[in-house]
Amino acid sequence: MLPCIGITASNGGAVQRLDNRYVRTVEDAGGLPVIVPVLESNAAVEALLPMLHGLIVPGGPGITGGLVGSLPSGLAAVDPLRLASDTAVLSACMHRRIPVLGICYGMQLINALRGGTIYGDVERQVKSAAAHSELRGASSHRIRIRPESHLAGILNTSTFRVNSYHLQAVAEPGEGLTVSAWAEDGVIEALENSDGTIVGVQFHPERMGTCMKPLFEMLMHRAALYRMSPHRSGTAQ
Repeated sequence: MLPCIGITASNGGAVQRLDNRYVRTVEDAGGLPVIVPVLESNAAVEALLPMLHGLIVPGGPGITGGLVGSLPSGLAAVDPLRLASDTAVLSACMHRRIPVLGICYGMQLINALRGGTIYGDVERQVKSAAAHSELRGASSHRIRIRPESHLAGILNTSTFRVNSYHLQAVAEPGEGLTVSAWAEDGVIEALENSDGTIVGVQFHPERMGTCMKPLFEMLMHRAALYRMSPHRSGTAQ
């Protein structure tokens, strides 16, 4: 039985969307992708949770929770319906210790929900920060990974070159989260909790090919462990 990995969709009015690369990456890593639509009722969220063994919250628009400064003109705030749905699903998964991978917007949402803060426009607000978005001419940059982190164990390296797709960035990590990677300019590029059931990355691993497959395979491994312990409960540490 494949571990079922929920992937939250975006809300575009009459159409909900999900980049196919998230689906293919989960399938290639040995999981069953389960597209999580934007939901509007607590009953629907509660009915969904028993189906999931892991969750991916993918990239998206601007986060306003815990915002430091303001969003840049080229970045719209997340749609309220999507934000409410993502918040409900993500919060419930973290409470039940369902393994979570947050990507870009997803990492920032995790941080906001744990009481952390987020720069609205890191390049404009932090003097040392370089461009981290292709919209401003960036293509890729190197990160350094904290050696004792779960991320270092997953990727088996202390440095990595990643893609550049973000205008916002984590300012201060939220409760129970530690920084596991930084860009060379000091911008936070990854977060995790103590047991590795929550991992967030600021870059987009689903666009990086086989070099990031271990990250998704680790999510499948943790999801399989969760599936074998379905009655685990309590707030993630």
